[in-house]
Amino acid sequence: MVLRLSGINKRFGQLLANDAISLTLRRGEIISLLGENGAGKTTLMNILFGHYVADAGTIEVFGRPLPPGEPSAALSAGIGMVHQHFTLADNLTVLENIVLGTESPWRLNSQSVVAARRIKKLSAAFGLHVDPEATVATLSVGERQRVEILKALYRNARILILDEPTAVLTPQESKALFGTLKSLVNEGLSVIFISHKLNEVMAVSDRVYVLRGGRLIAERETSKTNRVELAELMVGRTIPEPKLTKQTPGAVMAELLDVSLRMDDKLLLDRVSLQLRSGEILGIAGVAGNGQSALADLLSGLSFPTKGDVRIEDHNYPSLTPSLALELKLARIPEDRLSQGLIVDMSVVENLIAERYRESKFSRLGFLDWNAARDFAIEIVREFDVKCPSPATSVRLLSGGNMQKLILGRVLAEKPRIIIANQPSRGLDVGAVAYVHARLLAARAEGAAILILSEDLDEIISLSDQIAVAYRGRISVPVARANVTIRDLGLMMAGHGFDHAADAEAEHAA
Repeated sequence: MVLRLSGINKRFGQLLANDAISLTLRRGEIISLLGENGAGKTTLMNILFGHYVADAGTIEVFGRPLPPGEPSAALSAGIGMVHQHFTLADNLTVLENIVLGTESPWRLNSQSVVAARRIKKLSAAFGLHVDPEATVATLSVGERQRVEILKALYRNARILILDEPTAVLTPQESKALFGTLKSLVNEGLSVIFISHKLNEVMAVSDRVYVLRGGRLIAERETSKTNRVELAELMVGRTIPEPKLTKQTPGAVMAELLDVSLRMDDKLLLDRVSLQLRSGEILGIAGVAGNGQSALADLLSGLSFPTKGDVRIEDHNYPSLTPSLALELKLARIPEDRLSQGLIVDMSVVENLIAERYRESKFSRLGFLDWNAARDFAIEIVREFDVKCPSPATSVRLLSGGNMQKLILGRVLAEKPRIIIANQPSRGLDVGAVAYVHARLLAARAEGAAILILSEDLDEIISLSDQIAVAYRGRISVPVARANVTIRDLGLMMAGHGFDHAADAEAEHAA
């Protein structure tokens, strides 16, 4: 055995996050760790990596006890971890983040040229393309995740913990990553793979451990189980799949006409035209960093077009602002719920009224009506099944799934006419994903025009009436869901079907 966890217990106040969990990992094996958001997976891995100290239990790595609470000891033992939430320095370059801690601070000359060459080789091998000289602050969420993966691989980990590693990859790149992992496993690497994508778990792992409520409730050989059984083990019930029923779309609610956006001398959107219609979902697929975030920000009033027109219900808005977007009942589910969607050190009730605290229902004579705010929060928590002790609970204590439900409740409470949903189910378990999808489909049925930006092709295909692809700031012509396959989308996400000569000409002209 290369790794043995025995009887791991961890409690945070009244919450028992890990309850007597034991598992093993063999040399040259991939195990998957499954569970709902808040099931205890991340806590267990943080104990293994030394960020937390277990209240009880032991860890052995290659037959030797692992000192608790020492990340340096975990690194020295050959454990590499790609964290669910990034641990990168925004003011440093990709190269500097990856090599940070691998060289002595007393070294006179950094081996940056050698390091950059090695990073480029790893990038090519794993399909994790990123510029080593780029500053991390300029990268999208998806690009930062690629840096985290490269950082672990750069350190020659013998045990690699991957938490949602394929969220930023096309199907072809994911397949290549799995192939590379398996060849590395054949050479002795051992992997702990955490994913909410059950098809990935089935494709890549040898064994599966399932956590629920902080306890290990099942272990299965992957060859002797299936997606249905694993999903039911995770949530303890059968999960109904939301269905996209046929309906006729209504009027155009939002429209971009030949819109381009340039920021810091970088072309983020290039001659984009699209329409959002009442009662219709437009899904846009694409690898992170191809303009999706810029598109969401533009439609939410966080940036203005360099050229072209933004129209909301037949009116031009050359300088749409977030407050005006709220007045127009245009709602946003942001890409990153931690940095963009919520203020985690504030309470549930404070976050729920953050966008609307000046409204008369929450304000009397210029003072906040906390009773009205709490009543509103209690209603949202109940209706959207947010699991939290009380509205006064700090958002930081909620699981990722419950944070997303909180944002969803805030977004849908005012019956928006237009919804911009950027990665609405990223990092969520199958139960939370089904819930988010059902609420979006219900909003569609009530006439909302919805734009979904997602790197999850299963999500795009299951929810969208029309589907387009983002590539280098361009948006393809939308096609009906019935007329496109995952393979088609994957190829387009890699650039097939886009006019690269026209792209180069436009960039040069700009």
